[in-house]
Amino acid sequence: MTHAYADIPEIQQERRGGSLIRIPNQQDVPFTDRVRALVDVTAFQRLRRISQLGFASLVYPGATHTRFEHALGVYHNAIRYLWQLGGDPRFAEVVDRRMAETLLVAALLHDLGHWPYCHPIEDLHLDGMPSHEELAAAFLKPGGELTDVLERHWNLSSEEVLDVLCPRTDSRAMRLIRSLLSGPIDIDKMDYLERDSVHAGVPYGCNFDRNRLIPSLCLNEAGDGLAISTKGRTAAELMVFARYVMFSEVYWHHAVRAATCLFARCFYEVRHRLDLPWLFRQNEADVATAMYRVAEAGPVRESLDHLFGDQRRLPKRVAEFSLSEDPEIYRGYAALPYPELVARTNRLVEVVSAKLGMTLDRLDLLVDAPPVQKEVEFRIEIVDSRTGRSRQLEDVSPVVRTLAATQFDELVKRVRIFASPEAAQRLAEIPDSADWLRHALLQVQ
Repeated sequence: MTHAYADIPEIQQERRGGSLIRIPNQQDVPFTDRVRALVDVTAFQRLRRISQLGFASLVYPGATHTRFEHALGVYHNAIRYLWQLGGDPRFAEVVDRRMAETLLVAALLHDLGHWPYCHPIEDLHLDGMPSHEELAAAFLKPGGELTDVLERHWNLSSEEVLDVLCPRTDSRAMRLIRSLLSGPIDIDKMDYLERDSVHAGVPYGCNFDRNRLIPSLCLNEAGDGLAISTKGRTAAELMVFARYVMFSEVYWHHAVRAATCLFARCFYEVRHRLDLPWLFRQNEADVATAMYRVAEAGPVRESLDHLFGDQRRLPKRVAEFSLSEDPEIYRGYAALPYPELVARTNRLVEVVSAKLGMTLDRLDLLVDAPPVQKEVEFRIEIVDSRTGRSRQLEDVSPVVRTLAATQFDELVKRVRIFASPEAAQRLAEIPDSADWLRHALLQVQ
C-alpha cells in the first residue's frame, strides 16, 4: 500500500534511522537539517528557559523539564500520527503533503506563544493581557528569523503555520489538522502526560497503552477530526484515567495550587508596574527578577522571596470545599472574576484578623477559586471497524463519562483557603476552624 507521506524527510528518518536528538524517556527524535534550523532560532531556544509545570517543582523536585523538551516530544508524536493516518485514503485525500509538513512545524512551535508562568496569569482573565495569538504572531512576523527559516528550509509561510496554531480560516482539512494538535487524543496530551509523570516521579501518566492507541486512530464520520476504532477503546479509557489522576495528584496538588495561588496574587499586585509586552517574550528568571524589582518592601516582596528564593515557604491549606461537599461555597466562588476574588479575600483578612486578635498582611490569606471549565472532558467518536458505525466514546464507556465530568468536577477541583504558616498555626487553635472559615467566606460575599 502506498503511504501518502513516505517521502517526507522526518518520516523517512523515523523509519530508517539517521540523525536524532535524545530526550527522556529514552526517546529518539528524528533531527533533520530543516528541523535543526527551526530549533536553533532564538524564539525556540527561549523555550529552554520556560518550565513545563511551573511551580510543581516545589513539590516534585524532578519536575524541572522545559517546554523545549516537550515541544520535541510533540513533534515526534506528529510523525507517529502521520505515519498511522497516512495509510488511510480518507485522510490522505484531505491532508496533502504540504499540510502534513505544516503540522510537523506547528507541532514544534505549538508553545511558541506561551509566556513564562502562562497558565496562572491567564487564569486571572485580566484586561490588557496579550493573547497567545498575539505573541505567536510577533515571533512569526514577516522578515523575522523564524519566518525566514520557514521560507528557506520548509517552503512554508508563517501564515500557514499560524492558521494551525491560532485558527483564522475554516475548512475540513484545517479542522482535521487542528484536531491532531488540540483534541481529546492529540499529540500534545500524548506527550505531556507521560513526560510530566516521568519527571514528577509518579507513575500515573505513564499507564496507558500508546502502542495500542496510536494504531487505532482513524477519521470521524464527518472526516474533519480524529476518532478511534473499537480496538483502541480500553487504551482511550486508560488515557482518561491518566489525565484524571495527573490532575488530582500533580497539577492540582494542594501545595502546587498554594504556590500558584501566591504567585498569581503577587503578579496581580505588581502588574501595572511591569512592561508586559516585553516581559512575556522573556524567560522565567526574567519574570521573577522584574516582579521583584518593582515590588515594594512588604508582603509582596516577601512572598516572592518565598517562591523564588532559597528558602521554600509556601502557604498552608486551612480549609477546602468541593462541589459535592459544599455546593454553596463552591458555586459562590468558582470562576469568580479575579478582582472580586481579591476584594473578598481582603475582607476575609479583616474578619480573620479580628478573630485571631492579630493583624494579618493582605497576603497572609489566599482564596483559590478554580475555573469552571472541564479539564478532563473527553469527547471522541469510536468507530466500529466491522459496521463502520460510530458513537461517542462517553456514550459507551461509563468510565469515561464518570471520570471526565462527575469525578473531576465534584472531587478534584476545590475552593481552598491558604494561610501563611503563622496564621495557619493560630487558625488551627480555633475549635472547628474549617466550619468557622466557611461562615467567614459566606460573610464576605
